[in-house]
Amino acid sequence: MSDDVKILTARWGKKDSHTLASYRADGGYAALEKALSMAPAAIVDEVKASNLRGRGGAGFATGMKWTFLPKDVRPRYLCVNADESEPGTFKDRYIIENDPHMLIEGIAITCFALDIHLAYVYIRGEFPRQAAVLEAALAEARAAGIIGKRLYGKADFDLEVHVHRGAGAYICGEESALMESLEGKKGYPRLKPPFPAVVGLWGKPTIINNVETLANVPWIVKNGGAAFAALGTGKSGGTRLFGVSGNVKRPGIYEKPVHYNLKRLILEDCGGTASGRPIQAVIPGGSSSPVLRGDEIDVSLEFDAIKAAGTMSGSGGVIVMDDSVCMVRVLSRVAKFYAEESCGQCTPCREGTPWMEALCEKIESGHGVPGDADKLLDMANHIGGFTICALGDAASMPVQSFVKKFKADFERHIAEHRCPHGDAAWGVSQDSRDAVIGGMRS
Repeated sequence: MSDDVKILTARWGKKDSHTLASYRADGGYAALEKALSMAPAAIVDEVKASNLRGRGGAGFATGMKWTFLPKDVRPRYLCVNADESEPGTFKDRYIIENDPHMLIEGIAITCFALDIHLAYVYIRGEFPRQAAVLEAALAEARAAGIIGKRLYGKADFDLEVHVHRGAGAYICGEESALMESLEGKKGYPRLKPPFPAVVGLWGKPTIINNVETLANVPWIVKNGGAAFAALGTGKSGGTRLFGVSGNVKRPGIYEKPVHYNLKRLILEDCGGTASGRPIQAVIPGGSSSPVLRGDEIDVSLEFDAIKAAGTMSGSGGVIVMDDSVCMVRVLSRVAKFYAEESCGQCTPCREGTPWMEALCEKIESGHGVPGDADKLLDMANHIGGFTICALGDAASMPVQSFVKKFKADFERHIAEHRCPHGDAAWGVSQDSRDAVIGGMRS
């Protein structure tokens, strides 16, 4: 199968690709028209056959998630997770900006398949441009009779879609905290079970899918689930968007088969490191995914394959670091993020993340003492798996992997009472520092 198949990025770069006229000129909404001629259960079966897995980070089978809805409980809701706050991740915003009608069509098909008449797009508050583009696209779709009182002219099915802007809380990317925020409450994650598909928004069944996940649905309906599955491998179908940042010559969004090789992506597609220096480390799926050493990156990015390598492809955010970068300083920056973004509901996370941040900073600044690296690892081991949501895991996994794989760097900081890379603590290359910071802030 060719590595050049494009589903989500096929129209990117075209003039006015965000408009309804442009989308329809390229066959847009034909999949919705086809879906409306199908039995709803048949649409679900196609998505199940496609092996589409959630693109938000967890990688759960989308069609399977849809089947968890109770059969006789109404109303039902759809929440589209466009919060995209994971450092190093920058794909969903480009889908919304370049091809919002693809997302709207995916929402419409999903809602028809699941008998949902009200959908919410929960979008990150720092995305004013993308929110405006999406609102304009929804207005076009309403004016054209695509959504509203009659879904694409279907007399007995109405659908409304609302955009809800968040207020800058990373925790609201977690599905149950997202629902709490939509209900006007503080974004505290809920205890599970019950899961959202059973008890979600306002106590009713709710499906929550990522932007990229739903944007694939029109292609699946148009071409068939088997065709989408054939683009991938095993239990993972289709292509994925990988956002590559850090020390590479050609950073950006790359659409590749879901099982594409990480080393090939960096060295061939991205041209290797911008500095020409060796690759020291790669974060393969957003800042919460365990780091890989430079000699460990010859691995498939497919969900199960990369899990077997000890990390995860997560949200598709690939951050590359050459050997000029101080790994202790990188971890310190990551730890600071999670300490700031903890919602404070669970004691291990509320108390543990600031401790990890402080100890990372202590070591990085040259004030560490023997045993601090092991203490840092012990802290992480008492946070992950002991919290209501996965933020505790997200905060602890980078610490565990950085300390285990680059322990000599931590010990050298402690032994020399300084950062060996200099005062900036990011290494000899200012470009390297700027590139990595850029990836973290994406």
